[in-house]
Amino acid sequence: MGESKRTEKTRVLVVGATGYIGKRIVRACLAEGHETYVLQRPEIGLDVEKVQLLLSFKKLGARIVEGSFSDHQSLVSAVKLVDVVVSAMSGVHFRSHNILVQLKLVEAIKEAGNVKRFLPSEFGMDPPRMGHALPPGRETFDQKMEVRQAIEAAGIPYTYIVGACFAAYFAGNLSQMVTLLPPKEKVNIYGDGNVKVVFADEDDIAKYTAKTLNDPRTLNKTVNIRPPDNVLTQIELVQIWEKLTGKELEKTNIAAEDFLANIEQMEIPHQAGIGHFYHIFYEGCLTDHEVGEDEEASSLYPDVKYKRMDDYLRLFL
Repeated sequence: MGESKRTEKTRVLVVGATGYIGKRIVRACLAEGHETYVLQRPEIGLDVEKVQLLLSFKKLGARIVEGSFSDHQSLVSAVKLVDVVVSAMSGVHFRSHNILVQLKLVEAIKEAGNVKRFLPSEFGMDPPRMGHALPPGRETFDQKMEVRQAIEAAGIPYTYIVGACFAAYFAGNLSQMVTLLPPKEKVNIYGDGNVKVVFADEDDIAKYTAKTLNDPRTLNKTVNIRPPDNVLTQIELVQIWEKLTGKELEKTNIAAEDFLANIEQMEIPHQAGIGHFYHIFYEGCLTDHEVGEDEEASSLYPDVKYKRMDDYLRLFL
């Protein structure tokens, strides 16, 4: 039984497949040997890059299935083709904020009745721990909780993947807010810079996600991505860069009250970003709680050789 279970391919549908994390999840699922389906939505219109991305997935062996959030039956039909559904809908204010669209997916999964696991779009801070979060950024967590409640109320088996800062947004820039590149001369340090943060390469997040899909150990569990070597303070991250470049940066420490000082005057996406940075770098919301080995991705899947941040930062030299 165990052997045939392992050789049996898991069929997975990725929704939001052309997005930032979605495209990585598609590739990781294919690499893991899952029979991978990708939802193609009519809203793609004239977005040539997304169309080309879909064609590239097809070339790698993915199957394209049409479906729309405005056509419930098309979603039900798409969902009926697979065992597992992974959603990678965007939930950040400066891109598209689509978290609640997933409620339509929950309805379709509920009606189809065949799905063995649903992974909603999470991949960041753990929503049930963020009830105190600052508005408007808090909306992201409230909406993710709404989706979780719908999943659990419908009795749909799930895995929630949480717990790391995307390296492209938080590591390459040494956690500076308005750039994605390392600063050349000066760096802002949040507080004393000694709060532990978790960083992860987005491709590694996708690899861990692909491995959880048919793992009985992760059924109805929250899996935290917290690779031990990537649990670093901001100061440690800056020091890695200084060591690689042989150049010391001028550091400015920003007190919490100064960091939040003019938040009301900012545009909504910026306010949301400030709030999230505050919870990560001042409160330490990613590392202020214990995570057991059975719920931490790098200990569940030691075969994934995750990218350490010194290797990641070398890309910018």
